[in-house]
This record gives sequence, structure tokens and C-alpha cells, in this order.
Amino acid sequence: MLKRRDFLRATLVTAGALVVPACGRDPEIINPLDAEPERELTDGSAYFPQSIASGDPRPGSVVLWARVQDGEEDLDLEVEVATDAGFTQRVALDAGQAKVKALARHDHCVKVKVRGLSAGAVYYYRFVYVKGDTGYVSRVGRTKTAPAEEADVKVRFAYVSCQDYIGRFYNPYLALAREELDFFVHLGDYIYETTGDPSFQNTDGRRVVFTDAAGAIALGEGDTAFHAARSLSNYRELYRTYRSDASLQKVHESFPMIATWDDHEFSNDAFGATATYFDDRKDETDVERRKAASQAWFEYQPVDYGDDVEQDPGASLPDNFRIYRDFVFGQHVHLVMTDLRSYRPDHLIPEGAFPGTVVLDHGKLGAELGDVPELAMPYVNDIETYADGIYASALKGAAEAAGYDAAEVTGKISVLAINQIVAGVNEGLPGDMQIPLIDAAESNFFDRGIAYVDLGKFSAHGAIGARYLTIKDTFDIYAAIRYKETQGASEDMMGAEQESWFLDTMEGSKATWKVWGNELCLLPLAVDLGPYSVPEQFKRRFIMNADTWDGFPSKRNELLERLAEVGGVVAITGDIHAFYAGTAGVSGDPSKKIVEFVGGAVSSASFREMLLSQLAGDPVLSAVPGATLLAAGIDGLLTSTATKVNPHLAHANSYAHGYVVIEASGEELVADMRSIDAAEALTDHAENGDALEVGSERFRTLRGESEIYRDVRGAWKRWDPATQKWI
Repeated sequence: MLKRRDFLRATLVTAGALVVPACGRDPEIINPLDAEPERELTDGSAYFPQSIASGDPRPGSVVLWARVQDGEEDLDLEVEVATDAGFTQRVALDAGQAKVKALARHDHCVKVKVRGLSAGAVYYYRFVYVKGDTGYVSRVGRTKTAPAEEADVKVRFAYVSCQDYIGRFYNPYLALAREELDFFVHLGDYIYETTGDPSFQNTDGRRVVFTDAAGAIALGEGDTAFHAARSLSNYRELYRTYRSDASLQKVHESFPMIATWDDHEFSNDAFGATATYFDDRKDETDVERRKAASQAWFEYQPVDYGDDVEQDPGASLPDNFRIYRDFVFGQHVHLVMTDLRSYRPDHLIPEGAFPGTVVLDHGKLGAELGDVPELAMPYVNDIETYADGIYASALKGAAEAAGYDAAEVTGKISVLAINQIVAGVNEGLPGDMQIPLIDAAESNFFDRGIAYVDLGKFSAHGAIGARYLTIKDTFDIYAAIRYKETQGASEDMMGAEQESWFLDTMEGSKATWKVWGNELCLLPLAVDLGPYSVPEQFKRRFIMNADTWDGFPSKRNELLERLAEVGGVVAITGDIHAFYAGTAGVSGDPSKKIVEFVGGAVSSASFREMLLSQLAGDPVLSAVPGATLLAAGIDGLLTSTATKVNPHLAHANSYAHGYVVIEASGEELVADMRSIDAAEALTDHAENGDALEVGSERFRTLRGESEIYRDVRGAWKRWDPATQKWI
């Protein structure tokens, strides 16, 4: 595999000198001014099916990207940079030409890091495919360098995330391309690794079919069969297909991008090199797959590797390599991008956990909390000896039928889980053979603890109760005790090195606004079903998504304690397919907080659509009366003034696509949430983009505060968590 120094540094260009370091040799100067070729350029856009892109802008440099397609051999390219779109004023020896190789082993992708540019300046660039005596020219791209660190200038940028291609269209990009921006940020899920997962993807319309089907992961059955990428060929085909979209190409041609990845660049709800398709039915750790996904991302994204990293672009992020990085834009914006997938541990609740297993027993709760809380539930101390083993036999049989190892049904088992399983077993037995349920009067004398079922794990081998819809009050206790027991390892979302870098960068920043490019929602998102007509066991407070920071509450508290002291920290977030605005505060002391603006998906199914799909796919929750209606009204549950479960949440729109535009100055940071109805994602508006209705909700925060304001008919109103009103 080609090393990073061959892949990037061999195409390093210094404006004004045109120096191209060749691998292992001293820099050489090519194309001196008196040797500038005179030639006619021919439209070659057909040779650049993914068009061009730029990224990682800094005051004196930017990375330019292209992919050329013409056979299997290495191909010759040149890059030209100018200060005008007509290329009458070219930079770098008045010609701005650099000869580069589009290598077959990197799918003919090239990157050119142009240095020695002016700060805060607009440049135009193009690539020329040299074939014989003819130069075939790409489209022209526009890029912009970052302003100098001392510049007192406004910074205007947008951020996006979650652009599923399968059966969907990138209509928000039609509007985004018309914005006046310095750059845009992509917070992840640039691709989706599956070719048509019916649980969340639209299986009609646009699709991807892998050439290397044998190298992919086969999932689903019959009419619902689909694939997930595994091989390098699979991942490259995804990027080629996604980047073939004209609306996405237009945005890349218009602005430089700063990107990080989330999970779908590798695998849904992934942690490190581990996927979650089979919900603990088998080990899904796949280092080779992780390497393939990483290499394709590096090849297809205009990201800078840095000048001191000697690392294969496809490797799985060893200690001396990282994608987390930061960018300074004048005096007022310091953008700090993190990687919240590569270093994190598994989710706290295993998808394959046996619901009845007690994870915090009577003694542990008493020792850790000083007393056993009322929410703790009774359990049997030894299921194999209790009642002469009649319950053990029934539970072991049911466990095996659900795909568990019967040996897991041992020791302390929740009475609630016993009765639920026994009730199911009794349905298939005649009356005289049915097993009696454990009586509540009897269980009142049992020890009490917290089992997986008390955390929301009602079903076998599933994401519900593990990654989604966990019971908040018991989960928070479990998470806190696990955090203490593991000395923080259970929630080490960033990894020690990244976390240290992140906090040092934030605390050392002199910028007015420290903007955290954060993939996962910080704002706690819970619902309280206590007041609603649902079965008694569901009358609880539920965490909506434990794959986000809600699943790592102790680490979130630690970070927010530090960030609140920094001041001027604003998190910009994607991933959850919804627009939210609010303040993320320390549990127990919400006055210590930062502002967060969450942007909706470009095209991926909205949060409300995803929630409805999850409920329909779960055998327990789908049978709960009224569950579908409650899910359809998710924004009302999240912002309810009756339950006051999320007083920090100032705005919620869980059924829209779009992007967010940020404008930051020395006095304020304004976020404009540009939204399009979710149903529009199923229609291609490329030919009538001007007629597309784009909504706008404007919010801001002020220098020296951590409050959030909303533009209400031209007047700024402050959010008051106590009343949950704008005042």
C-alpha cells in the first residue's frame, strides 16, 4: 500500500515556486516560466465524473482534489490555480501548473496541497487531464483560504450531515450552493454503507449495486435482501456514486469543505472496527473492513494528512495518526473537529444482554448509593435453586429459543423478566401444566436491584433498550457506577490522547468562538411516558438514543465542566437527522453549560421517520397501544411543559431536512436553520430548485454568555428553561 508521503506530499505545490517534492528525493522545480506550454484546452468534464473539490483551508494553503477516469493505467494530470474564474491571472510562476499522477492503486484520485497562498483570498482551480497532445480540462472550482489569525472579520459557513443516496435526493444542496460562504463543514455520514436497508432506507429509486458483491456483507432475506460494504472496491463504489450527484458536485465546486466522519462511512452505530448489524449474535470486529473504509474516505475527501505523519492512508488510525484537527479563521472562529467513532468503547448495554440478568444487585446499590433506590426491582438470588428449579427450566428453554446460550440464565434474575418469560411460555401450555407467576406479595421480601430489563432491554438481541430507548433513571445510575468501576474506560468516547488535545486546544484558544465540530448530539433528549396511557412498565423516562452523548453521561459531564469554564464554546452537531437548539449543561448544575445547534440531515430519513421504523421493527414496542401516535408526536414529547423532561431544549424539529448557516463576529454567533420538508427528499428538484420552499429559523448566542436567543418576528427573545418559553 502506498505510504502517505507518496500519496499526498508528492503533490505538494508551493505557490510562486511550484515545488513538487518527489518521494525520497530533494525537491525539484518543474515547468519554469520560460517553458510554459501554449495549448488549447478541451472540455474534459466527462473524464472527471466526480468533478473536483477543495478542503481544509488555512491562511496560506488549501487541498485540491480530483478523480480522473480513463482506463486502468496511471494517468497524468496538471492543476491550475488563478485569482479569477477566467484564469487570466494564474498563480505559481504565472501558470499555476503542477504535474501529478492519478494512480490506479488509489482509484485515480489525486490531492494537491497548494501552499504559499494569500490569507482570506478567493482562488479558482481546475485540473487538466493530459492525454497525448490534448489537455482535457475539468470544471472550474472556487475555493477560499482562511483569514489570518489576527484578522477582525466575520466568518460565514454552513454545516451539513447525513446524505443518504439510496432512493433519495440532495435538494438542500440546491439552496446551499447559492449561499455566500467561506467554507462548509461536513459532520459525517457522507456515505451510507448499505445498499438498501429497508429498516431506514427507501428501497425504490436511486440505488447502488456493488460490482464486488462477493466482497460485501449480505444482509436481509428474500425481497428485503441488501448488502453492506466490506471491501475497498465496495466503499470506493459508494463514493463514486454519491459524488456523481450534480447537486453535491456544485457545492464542492463552490466552497472548500472541512470534514470528519461518523459511523456510516464505516458501519452503522460502529465503535472502532466493530459493527452492530447482528446485535451481538456474532463478533463483528473487522479490522480489514475498517481499513478499507478509512482508505476510501481518505482517497475521496479533500482532507490534509499533515506534514509529519508517515502512515498508510488505509490504516486503522494508530497512535501517530488522527483525523481530529483544528482550524483558525481570524480572531473570532476556532473550529475544532473531533472523531467520536474511532476510539470509543462498546455501548454500555450489550445488544445481546439477557433481559433478566441483574447487573447491580442489592449490595452493590447500597454500597455505591448509600441506600437501595425505590426504582430497584426484586430479583431471585439463584434461579437454578429457587422453587426447585421450575423457573430455571422454563427460562433456559425460552432463552435458547431466542438465540441465547442457556448457561447465561444463572444466578440473580429479575422477577419482572421471569414473569414476562413465563407468561409467554404458559401461552403454549394447557392449564394444568402452566407455571405460576411469582406473586408480588412474595417478591416484596426479595432483594432488589437493577437488571437489564430495568434498563429497557425488553427483547432479545436488539438495539431497543441497548442503543435506543433506554430507561433514563436506571441507566444513569448504571452508567455512573460503571464509570467509577472502570475508572472512566466505559465512557472513553474520545480516547485519552484526543481528549487531552481537545481540552488543551479549547482552553488555549484565543478566539471569540470555540466551535466544536461534534458528530453526536450533546443535548439530553429524553421523553417521559408517565402521564400517557401505556402499560405500567413503560411509564418511565426514556433516553431516545444511547449511541449519542446520552449514552456517555459521565464523560459528557466531565467535558462540559471544563468547556463551561472556557466560555464562548458552541457545538455544531449532526447525526440525529433533526434540528435542535438548546444548552447542554452539567447534570445537577445546568448553569454550567454550552450552546448547541443541531442540524437536520441532507437527505437521510428524519428522526421521526427513524423512530417510527424502530418501533415497527421491535416485537415488544410495536404491540404497545398508542406507541405509534406517541412517536409521531415526538417533538411534543421532547418539549413538553407538563413533564419538563428537557427544559434545556429550546427548539425541536424532528421532521425536516436541510443545513445550518453560521455567521460569527466579535459580538454574536447566529445560526440560521434552513429546512425543507422531509417528504421532499423523495423528489428530485434539480430542475426546479428555485421553487423549493426553504424554511428559516434563526438563533443566536452573545459573547460572554451561554444563553440562546430566537428571532421571533424580528425581535430576539431569550430561552427561559424554568418556564420553557421565549421571553
